Amino acid sequence: MFMGEFHHNVDEKGRMIVPIKFRDDLGSSFVVTRGLDRCLFVYPQAEWKKLEDQLKNLPFTKKDARAFTRFFFSGATECELDKQGRVNIASPLREYAQLEKECVIIGVSNRVEVWSKNIWEEYFAESEESFSEIAENLVDFDL
Repeated sequence: MFMGEFHHNVDEKGRMIVPIKFRDDLGSSFVVTRGLDRCLFVYPQAEWKKLEDQLKNLPFTKKDARAFTRFFFSGATECELDKQGRVNIASPLREYAQLEKECVIIGVSNRVEVWSKNIWEEYFAESEESFSEIAENLVDFDL
């Protein structure tokens, strides 16, 4: 399980250090793709396979299903860590997530998310204000 928040930088070549706590669970090869809310989703191969199987079952006759699978799979790229524990993030993915320098890497259960620091701070501030309401709206969410 991935959890926690880490702050790193993307260098001029598009490389980013992956937090040590995430490296073992990501494995030697993992998938990075466009996520929702202008972040990147990072999946270990086993989780990617589960997601791929679910998305394959969406009806291709439905416009929304076609649009979502195109969005999700067209941005996906298989990645590996270099010897320094860095991943090279493809230029189109960096542009999508607006990753220029400072970034925030968070663990979200079965995946890792990579955010531009500015976008993360905006998102977190907006969500923090309505966190109680969000939790209340989740039907079977007993904490």
